[in-house]
Amino acid sequence: MTHDPEAERLVLEYELDAPPAKVWRAITQPPLRAQWLPALAEARPVASREGQEVAYRMRDEDPPFIESEVRFSLRPNARGGTTLTIVHAPVAANDATLMLAA
Repeated sequence: MTHDPEAERLVLEYELDAPPAKVWRAITQPPLRAQWLPALAEARPVASREGQEVAYRMRDEDPPFIESEVRFSLRPNARGGTTLTIVHAPVAANDATLMLAA
């Protein structure tokens, strides 16, 4: 039996009426992010492309302390708003960046 990491990813897509710059602020500025996603309120990005995509690491507070990554991708839509794609996926146990955080 093989392990398929893609099967463990949760992908959500939203069409928002707000322009991409406003959505970008909501997902990258801690006081704004805390209003709708408290678990990532103080998180620092692990990857970012200004105005387009940002990723954060999350770690469960309780054993087994599972680590995951939440990636937000933005693109303008035809109505002047934003298409927001959120991908939440587990982090591989052998991911070297986990050791850097230790």
